[in-house]
Amino acid sequence: MNNNDVLLKVENLKMYFPITRGIVIQRTVGYVKAVDDISFFIRKGETFGLVGESGCGKSTTGRAILQLYRPTAGKVYFNKDGEMVDLTKMKGRDLQLMRRRMQIIFQDPYASLNPRMTVGAIVGEPLDIHKIASRKERTEKVKEILRLVGLNPYVINRYPHEFSGGQRQRIGIARALAINPEFIVCDEPISALDVSIQAQVINLLEDLQGKLGLTYLFIAHDLAVVRHISTRVAVMYLGKLVEIADRDELYEHPLHPYTEALLSAAPIPDPVIEEKRQRIILQGDVPTPINPPKGCNFSTRCPKVMDICREVEPELKEVAPGHFVACHLYD
Repeated sequence: MNNNDVLLKVENLKMYFPITRGIVIQRTVGYVKAVDDISFFIRKGETFGLVGESGCGKSTTGRAILQLYRPTAGKVYFNKDGEMVDLTKMKGRDLQLMRRRMQIIFQDPYASLNPRMTVGAIVGEPLDIHKIASRKERTEKVKEILRLVGLNPYVINRYPHEFSGGQRQRIGIARALAINPEFIVCDEPISALDVSIQAQVINLLEDLQGKLGLTYLFIAHDLAVVRHISTRVAVMYLGKLVEIADRDELYEHPLHPYTEALLSAAPIPDPVIEEKRQRIILQGDVPTPINPPKGCNFSTRCPKVMDICREVEPELKEVAPGHFVACHLYD
């Protein structure tokens, strides 16, 4: 792998949130291990899918990469003109300049737009923060971006409540594109939208990627959407990555028992195949990230559990070219 092809590299990333007790004197009594020692890389121009059930740490990973949450430990390297720079060591003006290269599209188009700001002010705000354009240039730039995302440029004086969910998400995408970023975290950008609108937003993201050469970290629940849009896919469970592989390889040859269970839950739009398929029903609930199980995090629910799984944490390792899995079945 050529390091110059890699846009982003995450090494041993941890994001622990402290649990405190006491009113006057607060003391830390434990930690929520939202993201627990994960490593991966994203190549330039690809869409890296991140899947897993609710609460597994997907969104926290995206925000920790962008330094919206400062990680507890680990490194996040970003390729700045051929040089890998560590975002975790940056602050102040240096970090602000790097933020021009990275943006996020939030999950909820209803909560992520300020209801008191016009569309022009929302999309133009990043231009103001980074002092990129004069007032006149800003208006033209905002109109141009709105056209790019499929909105009429004359809506700049309207407010978010005047738009549908799909249109609001387009405004959110326009805001993310305002400062010409290279990398965008798409944090479940379609999960709050009607099914009929989801395909339009996905197609828009793909078109923008082709036109602007963008790189995406695409976080989602919907396995069919992730298969459609992603180049490679990582599966997350309780703060850990359990499997990473090319899209088709992962969907056709899942190795980790959790990945198998996750894929068996996704419906296939073919009644013949669907009838023959066997669902894998996992027993029990997801353990708490405050006190994860000893050994493998999945050992309490795994249908193929062995004694070693309850004692030794499996390491994420390459078992086939480009296919990584953290499971003792492949030791």
